[in-house]
Amino acid sequence: CLGRGAFGSVYRALKWSTGETVAIKQVRLSDLPKSELNVIMQEIDLLKNLNHANIVKYQGFVKTADNLYIILEYCENGSLHSICKNFGKFPENLVSLYTSQVLQGLLFLHEQGVIHRDIKGANILTTKEGLVKLADFGVATKAQGLTEGSVVGTPYWMAPEVIELSGATTASDIWLAPMPALFRIVNDDHPPLPEGASPLVRDFLMQCFQKDPNLRVTAKKLLKHPWIMSTRKEEKTKKPTEYDQAVKSVQEWNEALKSSPPNAQASSRRSSARQKSRSPIP
Repeated sequence: CLGRGAFGSVYRALKWSTGETVAIKQVRLSDLPKSELNVIMQEIDLLKNLNHANIVKYQGFVKTADNLYIILEYCENGSLHSICKNFGKFPENLVSLYTSQVLQGLLFLHEQGVIHRDIKGANILTTKEGLVKLADFGVATKAQGLTEGSVVGTPYWMAPEVIELSGATTASDIWLAPMPALFRIVNDDHPPLPEGASPLVRDFLMQCFQKDPNLRVTAKKLLKHPWIMSTRKEEKTKKPTEYDQAVKSVQEWNEALKSSPPNAQASSRRSSARQKSRSPIP
Protein backbone atom coordinates (compact mmCIF):
# COMPACT_ATOMS: atom_id res chain seq x y z
CA CYS A 1 0.00 0.00 0.00
CA LEU A 2 1.41 3.38 -1.05
CA GLY A 3 -1.24 5.57 0.59
CA ARG A 4 -4.86 5.85 1.72
CA GLY A 5 -7.58 8.39 0.93
CA ALA A 6 -11.22 9.04 1.86
CA PHE A 7 -12.64 6.45 -0.56
CA GLY A 8 -9.85 3.91 -0.97
CA SER A 9 -6.13 3.21 -1.26
CA VAL A 10 -3.30 3.24 -3.78
CA TYR A 11 -1.21 0.08 -4.15
CA ARG A 12 2.00 -0.89 -5.88
CA ALA A 13 1.24 -3.89 -8.09
CA LEU A 14 2.96 -6.29 -10.48
CA LYS A 15 1.66 -6.81 -14.01
CA TRP A 16 1.93 -10.57 -14.45
CA SER A 17 1.96 -10.46 -18.26
CA THR A 18 5.04 -8.19 -18.45
CA GLY A 19 6.66 -7.98 -15.00
CA GLU A 20 6.08 -4.21 -15.06
CA THR A 21 5.37 -2.40 -11.77
CA VAL A 22 2.21 -0.26 -11.80
CA ALA A 23 0.16 1.75 -9.30
CA ILE A 24 -3.46 0.75 -8.70
CA LYS A 25 -5.93 3.16 -7.16
CA GLN A 26 -8.61 1.05 -5.43
CA VAL A 27 -11.92 2.84 -4.83
CA ARG A 28 -14.43 1.15 -2.53
CA LEU A 29 -17.81 1.52 -4.22
CA SER A 30 -19.76 0.89 -0.98
CA ASP A 31 -18.28 4.09 0.52
CA LEU A 32 -18.83 6.17 -2.61
CA PRO A 33 -21.87 8.33 -3.38
CA LYS A 34 -23.08 7.89 -6.97
CA SER A 35 -22.18 11.51 -7.81
CA GLU A 36 -18.57 10.83 -6.74
CA LEU A 37 -18.41 7.72 -8.93
CA ASN A 38 -19.47 9.85 -11.90
CA VAL A 39 -16.62 12.28 -11.10
CA ILE A 40 -14.11 9.39 -11.01
CA MET A 41 -15.37 8.01 -14.34
CA GLN A 42 -14.95 11.52 -15.80
CA GLU A 43 -11.37 11.52 -14.47
CA ILE A 44 -10.75 8.20 -16.28
CA ASP A 45 -12.18 9.60 -19.54
CA LEU A 46 -9.91 12.62 -19.18
CA LEU A 47 -6.76 10.58 -18.39
CA LYS A 48 -7.28 8.28 -21.42
CA ASN A 49 -6.43 11.16 -23.74
CA LEU A 50 -3.48 12.68 -21.85
CA ASN A 51 -0.20 11.35 -23.21
CA HIS A 52 2.80 13.39 -22.05
CA ALA A 53 6.12 12.71 -20.27
CA ASN A 54 5.09 14.96 -17.35
CA ILE A 55 1.60 13.48 -16.84
CA VAL A 56 1.06 10.18 -14.99
CA LYS A 57 0.09 7.63 -17.65
CA TYR A 58 -3.30 5.92 -17.39
CA GLN A 59 -3.24 2.17 -18.23
CA GLY A 60 -6.85 1.04 -17.79
CA PHE A 61 -9.43 0.16 -15.14
CA VAL A 62 -11.30 -2.86 -13.78
CA LYS A 63 -14.70 -2.61 -12.08
CA THR A 64 -16.04 -5.32 -9.77
CA ALA A 65 -19.19 -5.42 -7.63
CA ASP A 66 -17.29 -3.92 -4.66
CA ASN A 67 -14.38 -1.94 -6.08
CA LEU A 68 -13.13 0.15 -8.95
CA TYR A 69 -9.43 -0.35 -9.76
CA ILE A 70 -7.68 2.37 -11.78
CA ILE A 71 -4.31 1.25 -13.19
CA LEU A 72 -1.68 3.99 -13.49
CA GLU A 73 2.01 4.44 -14.20
CA TYR A 74 4.10 3.81 -11.07
CA CYS A 75 6.37 6.66 -9.92
CA GLU A 76 8.79 4.98 -7.53
CA ASN A 77 10.06 8.10 -5.71
CA GLY A 78 6.63 9.18 -4.47
CA SER A 79 5.37 12.76 -4.26
CA LEU A 80 7.36 15.99 -3.94
CA HIS A 81 5.50 16.52 -0.66
CA SER A 82 6.87 13.26 0.82
CA ILE A 83 10.39 13.88 -0.57
CA CYS A 84 10.42 17.36 0.98
CA LYS A 85 9.34 15.89 4.34
CA ASN A 86 12.16 13.32 4.17
CA PHE A 87 14.98 15.51 2.83
CA GLY A 88 14.04 19.03 3.95
CA LYS A 89 14.06 22.18 1.81
CA PHE A 90 15.29 21.85 -1.77
CA PRO A 91 18.00 24.10 -3.26
CA GLU A 92 16.81 26.61 -5.87
CA ASN A 93 18.39 24.77 -8.83
CA LEU A 94 16.46 21.58 -7.95
CA VAL A 95 13.22 23.54 -7.47
CA SER A 96 13.82 25.04 -10.92
CA LEU A 97 14.24 21.57 -12.46
CA TYR A 98 11.02 20.35 -10.84
CA THR A 99 9.11 23.54 -11.68
CA SER A 100 10.21 23.41 -15.32
CA GLN A 101 8.70 19.93 -15.67
CA VAL A 102 5.50 20.90 -13.83
CA LEU A 103 5.13 23.82 -16.25
CA GLN A 104 5.67 21.55 -19.28
CA GLY A 105 2.93 19.24 -17.97
CA LEU A 106 0.64 22.24 -17.34
CA LEU A 107 1.36 23.69 -20.79
CA PHE A 108 0.30 20.38 -22.35
CA LEU A 109 -2.89 20.27 -20.21
CA HIS A 110 -3.82 23.88 -20.97
CA GLU A 111 -3.29 23.30 -24.71
CA GLN A 112 -5.79 20.40 -24.43
CA GLY A 113 -8.21 22.78 -22.71
CA VAL A 114 -7.81 21.06 -19.32
CA ILE A 115 -7.49 22.88 -15.96
CA HIS A 116 -5.94 20.69 -13.24
CA ARG A 117 -7.27 22.83 -10.33
CA ASP A 118 -5.30 21.03 -7.58
CA ILE A 119 -1.58 21.63 -8.20
CA LYS A 120 0.36 20.90 -4.98
CA GLY A 121 3.35 18.85 -3.83
CA ALA A 122 1.26 15.77 -2.98
CA ASN A 123 -0.06 15.63 -6.58
CA ILE A 124 3.38 15.92 -8.21
CA LEU A 125 5.03 12.49 -8.43
CA THR A 126 8.66 11.71 -9.27
CA THR A 127 10.62 8.81 -10.71
CA LYS A 128 14.06 7.70 -9.49
CA GLU A 129 15.59 9.54 -12.48
CA GLY A 130 14.09 12.82 -11.21
CA LEU A 131 11.32 13.00 -13.83
CA VAL A 132 8.27 14.85 -12.51
CA LYS A 133 4.67 13.88 -13.35
CA LEU A 134 1.35 15.56 -12.55
CA ALA A 135 -1.17 13.23 -10.92
CA ASP A 136 -4.65 13.15 -9.37
CA PHE A 137 -7.04 14.63 -11.90
CA GLY A 138 -10.07 14.10 -9.65
CA VAL A 139 -11.09 17.78 -9.78
CA ALA A 140 -9.68 18.63 -13.22
CA THR A 141 -12.10 20.13 -15.71
CA LYS A 142 -12.34 21.10 -19.34
CA ALA A 143 -11.85 24.85 -19.68
CA GLN A 144 -14.89 26.53 -21.22
CA GLY A 145 -14.25 30.17 -20.48
CA LEU A 146 -14.82 30.59 -16.75
CA THR A 147 -15.86 27.61 -14.62
CA GLU A 148 -18.40 29.24 -12.34
CA GLY A 149 -19.80 28.45 -8.94
CA SER A 150 -17.74 25.61 -7.50
CA VAL A 151 -14.86 25.58 -5.02
CA VAL A 152 -12.64 22.59 -5.82
CA GLY A 153 -9.07 21.73 -4.97
CA THR A 154 -7.07 21.93 -1.76
CA PRO A 155 -7.87 25.17 0.14
CA TYR A 156 -4.35 26.38 0.96
CA TRP A 157 -3.23 26.07 -2.67
CA MET A 158 -6.26 27.72 -4.30
CA ALA A 159 -6.03 30.81 -6.45
CA PRO A 160 -8.08 33.82 -5.19
CA GLU A 161 -10.61 33.63 -8.05
CA VAL A 162 -11.46 30.01 -7.11
CA ILE A 163 -12.07 30.94 -3.46
CA GLU A 164 -14.21 33.93 -4.46
CA LEU A 165 -16.29 31.77 -6.85
CA SER A 166 -15.47 34.08 -9.75
CA GLY A 167 -14.46 31.05 -11.81
CA ALA A 168 -11.40 28.94 -12.57
CA THR A 169 -9.37 29.28 -15.76
CA THR A 170 -6.02 27.86 -16.86
CA ALA A 171 -4.47 30.81 -14.93
CA SER A 172 -5.76 29.21 -11.70
CA ASP A 173 -3.09 26.49 -12.05
CA ILE A 174 -0.35 29.17 -11.89
CA TRP A 175 -0.58 29.82 -8.14
CA LEU A 176 2.11 28.07 -6.12
CA ALA A 177 2.09 28.39 -2.32
CA PRO A 178 0.49 26.99 0.86
CA MET A 179 -1.31 29.59 2.99
CA PRO A 180 -2.43 29.59 6.65
CA ALA A 181 -6.00 30.81 5.89
CA LEU A 182 -8.26 31.35 2.90
CA PHE A 183 -9.09 34.98 3.66
CA ARG A 184 -5.38 35.89 3.50
CA ILE A 185 -5.14 34.56 -0.06
CA VAL A 186 -7.93 36.93 -1.04
CA ASN A 187 -6.96 39.95 1.11
CA ASP A 188 -3.14 40.03 1.11
CA ASP A 189 -1.27 41.45 -1.88
CA HIS A 190 0.58 38.15 -2.32
CA PRO A 191 1.67 35.10 -0.28
CA PRO A 192 4.88 35.46 1.76
CA LEU A 193 8.04 34.83 -0.26
CA PRO A 194 10.65 32.34 1.05
CA GLU A 195 13.41 33.92 3.15
CA GLY A 196 16.74 34.12 1.34
CA ALA A 197 15.18 33.55 -2.10
CA SER A 198 17.33 34.94 -4.94
CA PRO A 199 16.07 37.96 -6.94
CA LEU A 200 15.30 35.67 -9.92
CA VAL A 201 13.17 33.35 -7.79
CA ARG A 202 11.35 36.30 -6.18
CA ASP A 203 10.59 37.70 -9.64
CA PHE A 204 9.30 34.28 -10.80
CA LEU A 205 7.03 33.94 -7.76
CA MET A 206 5.64 37.47 -8.05
CA GLN A 207 4.65 36.70 -11.66
CA CYS A 208 2.78 33.62 -10.41
CA PHE A 209 1.11 35.61 -7.62
CA GLN A 210 -0.55 38.22 -9.85
CA LYS A 211 -4.03 38.40 -8.28
CA ASP A 212 -5.84 39.29 -11.50
CA PRO A 213 -6.06 35.99 -13.47
CA ASN A 214 -6.22 37.95 -16.74
CA LEU A 215 -2.80 39.46 -16.01
CA ARG A 216 -1.24 36.30 -14.53
CA VAL A 217 1.58 34.86 -16.64
CA THR A 218 0.99 31.60 -18.59
CA ALA A 219 2.87 28.29 -18.25
CA LYS A 220 4.32 28.88 -21.73
CA LYS A 221 5.75 32.26 -20.71
CA LEU A 222 7.02 30.99 -17.35
CA LEU A 223 9.06 28.33 -19.19
CA LYS A 224 10.99 31.24 -20.75
CA HIS A 225 11.69 32.92 -17.40
CA PRO A 226 15.47 33.40 -16.82
CA TRP A 227 15.36 31.28 -13.61
CA ILE A 228 13.89 28.29 -15.47
CA MET A 229 15.98 28.87 -18.62
CA SER A 230 19.27 28.97 -16.70
CA THR A 231 18.71 25.51 -15.19
CA ARG A 232 17.53 24.02 -18.49
CA LYS A 233 20.61 25.43 -20.21
CA GLU A 234 22.87 23.83 -17.59
CA GLU A 235 21.22 20.45 -18.21
CA LYS A 236 21.79 20.69 -21.98
CA THR A 237 25.48 21.65 -21.64
CA LYS A 238 26.41 18.93 -19.13
CA LYS A 239 29.33 16.83 -20.42
CA PRO A 240 28.70 13.09 -20.64
CA THR A 241 30.34 11.12 -17.81
CA GLU A 242 33.00 8.44 -18.41
CA TYR A 243 30.34 5.84 -17.68
CA ASP A 244 28.03 7.29 -20.36
CA GLN A 245 30.90 7.28 -22.86
CA ALA A 246 31.78 3.66 -22.01
CA VAL A 247 28.14 2.59 -22.50
CA LYS A 248 28.01 4.46 -25.82
CA SER A 249 31.18 2.78 -27.12
CA VAL A 250 29.82 -0.69 -26.20
CA GLN A 251 26.53 0.13 -27.99
CA GLU A 252 28.43 1.31 -31.08
CA TRP A 253 30.57 -1.87 -31.03
CA ASN A 254 27.45 -4.07 -30.78
CA GLU A 255 25.81 -2.21 -33.68
CA ALA A 256 28.96 -2.66 -35.78
CA LEU A 257 28.96 -6.39 -35.04
CA LYS A 258 25.29 -6.72 -36.02
CA SER A 259 25.87 -5.02 -39.36
CA SER A 260 29.05 -6.99 -40.25
CA PRO A 261 28.86 -10.43 -42.02
CA PRO A 262 28.98 -13.60 -39.82
CA ASN A 263 32.51 -14.59 -41.00
CA ALA A 264 33.82 -11.14 -40.10
CA GLN A 265 32.27 -11.46 -36.65
CA ALA A 266 33.90 -14.87 -36.10
CA SER A 267 37.33 -13.67 -37.21
CA SER A 268 36.90 -10.55 -35.05
CA ARG A 269 36.21 -12.71 -32.00
CA ARG A 270 39.22 -15.00 -32.80
CA SER A 271 41.46 -11.94 -33.24
CA SER A 272 40.21 -10.54 -29.90
CA ALA A 273 40.87 -13.88 -28.18
CA ARG A 274 44.45 -14.05 -29.58
CA GLN A 275 45.17 -10.52 -28.38
CA LYS A 276 43.92 -11.38 -24.89
CA SER A 277 46.10 -14.54 -24.74
CA ARG A 278 49.19 -12.48 -25.63
CA SER A 279 48.44 -9.74 -23.10
CA PRO A 280 50.52 -9.90 -19.88
CA ILE A 281 48.54 -10.54 -16.70
CA PRO A 282 48.39 -7.32 -14.68
